Amino acid sequence: MNPSAFPDDPASFPDQAASFALTGPAGKLETLTDLAERPGARAGTVVVCHPNPVQGGTMHNKVVTMVERALRESGLDTLRFNFRGTGASAGSYDDGIGESADLAAVVAWLRRVRPGDALWLAGFSFGSYVTIRSAVRLQADALVSIAPPVGRWTMGDALPACPWLVVMGEADEVVEPQAVFDWIAAMDKPPELVRMPEAGHFFHRRLMDLRGAVKHAVADWLPPPRG
Repeated sequence: MNPSAFPDDPASFPDQAASFALTGPAGKLETLTDLAERPGARAGTVVVCHPNPVQGGTMHNKVVTMVERALRESGLDTLRFNFRGTGASAGSYDDGIGESADLAAVVAWLRRVRPGDALWLAGFSFGSYVTIRSAVRLQADALVSIAPPVGRWTMGDALPACPWLVVMGEADEVVEPQAVFDWIAAMDKPPELVRMPEAGHFFHRRLMDLRGAVKHAVADWLPPPRG
């Protein structure tokens, strides 16, 4: 991806890979967008959220970029952004509360420029927490959660009813895998769960497997072809 620089708050979704800033509640949010290949594109856009910036997480994280790639190859246009205080984004870390407001601002822009698109949310680790707690309020059409940090943050009471995928490494050294499995087992309407043997938190040497798992799981949820 070699994004072209665009002005802040563009009035339409860029027609090429693009880098720009969106206005968030704490200031500018550094943003990257990219397009699914045409033909084959679907009438949907996914926002992909990154892991905890306190531990060095950014939108350039390898798991984030692989999930973005998998969903773009599935036909969705994509948007990544750095949470407040990360990279060139203004503000400071806010333990998921302010970051949820950042996500809401990005989604508000996306709904303005793509009013007919299905909205998908995806996140890795801390980004999963932010997207899970926001999915109902933002009326997401589908949700992809990679290594959701169950036990580290409270995921919220209003869990999504939309199509939802959770991918969890069985050798995760950051998030307790069994805590995630127990959390899902206790749900009335659990998400689709993909357990990945011998995969750690950052999916070292398993990133291509992660890509395949995501593409396979979401294939039946995809929106119709883009007109």
